[in-house]
Amino acid sequence: MEELLQYTWKHRLLPLHPLTTTDGREVEVIDPGLHNRNAGPDFLNAKVKIDGTLWVGSVEIHMHASDWLRHGHNTDERYNNVVLHVCETADADCFDSAGRQLAQMELSVPETVHQHYSELMAADRYPPCYSIVPDLSRLTVHSWMAALTTERLERKTRDIAARVELCGGSWENAYFVTLARNYGFGINGEAFEQWALNIPLQAVAHHRDDLFQVEAIFMGQAGLLDIETIPQHYQAEALADGYFARLRNEYLYLQHKFQLKPMSAARWNFLRLRPQNFPHIRLAQLVTLYCERRAGLSSLLECKTVEELRQLLSSHVTPYWETHYTFGSLSDSNTKHLSYGSLTLLIINTAIPMMFAVGKHRHQEALCDLAFDLLEQVKPENNHIIRMWQQCGLVVQSAADSQALIQLKREYCDRKDCLRCRIGYEYLHAARK
Repeated sequence: MEELLQYTWKHRLLPLHPLTTTDGREVEVIDPGLHNRNAGPDFLNAKVKIDGTLWVGSVEIHMHASDWLRHGHNTDERYNNVVLHVCETADADCFDSAGRQLAQMELSVPETVHQHYSELMAADRYPPCYSIVPDLSRLTVHSWMAALTTERLERKTRDIAARVELCGGSWENAYFVTLARNYGFGINGEAFEQWALNIPLQAVAHHRDDLFQVEAIFMGQAGLLDIETIPQHYQAEALADGYFARLRNEYLYLQHKFQLKPMSAARWNFLRLRPQNFPHIRLAQLVTLYCERRAGLSSLLECKTVEELRQLLSSHVTPYWETHYTFGSLSDSNTKHLSYGSLTLLIINTAIPMMFAVGKHRHQEALCDLAFDLLEQVKPENNHIIRMWQQCGLVVQSAADSQALIQLKREYCDRKDCLRCRIGYEYLHAARK
């Protein structure tokens, strides 16, 4: 496997006997180089001595030397700075596009490394590296978790940057879209993002002091003001209480005024949702948050503590929804606040990543540092991913830790990318002792 051979070269898992080229010249690896995951040679800026002469350039790695020809490197000028061709089997002489013959060296993956890598790939238990986790040093765990936390924030920053582009460069609007997406709490995340992108915020801002009009736009653009979206056994009650009809009439007026086009109500998921998580309730909470001017980016960036974030994002429903879960469906009277757990998830997935993204965009290191500090102050999530790692022996103390472990599972474990994982490295390295 070529990736495993690259791993062997990268981590200098070299045999104890002297290294030589296929024509008998002595090889000394000074620096394996920087692993290149883009187009071009596998390793850049490597330093190797061949017969005492120092060469600085690229290293290309293949299972078979003939792969050089098969991949067309012999006609690609990007490979003309290759100073050493490393392969498991040198079954052909190789030349670059300038006609220069390459120095070649055979290298094999150590048997124990190959064996334990195969164990990782074939293991039934998840994660496959569970057996080594209790033996990891605190320094190894801490450094890897910190790196994973950064990776996760960087990934969310890229997502936010993509929304900024969709919003015509507006970070304010991109924040609203990000906030809305996370109001879907996973199941309706995609639908909420589509809905938010379909809200003309500049137009809605003129009606911000009228809670009813904002609710009409929010519900109408969600496609929920069509009588056919109401379960048949609630339609009579919805028409009888009059609120649905008044809201729909208001939306029809505003729809004509702003040339609005609602999304399809079919995008919303209700299956296996608790009533307090229904889109109607979440939209009503967003209405109050928006009208109370607590859904703006400037307000978010003024927060310095977790408690300030919690107060900013805490929301309740508009009056009608205090006694309803859907149109016509009565519920016990309550203000239907966001739960403590839901607020915590919004802080973790919306507020803190937005702070970090803005800090990166504005080159404000202090804002990025604040985002990290706040993440370390928030309690960790409690889901099946976190519980799985805790059962393996990892201690999870904060949201920074839980976000790191979510990143670890999704970007490494799920992809079987053990060769880029530090725990995977420890597993393979321990196998050689």
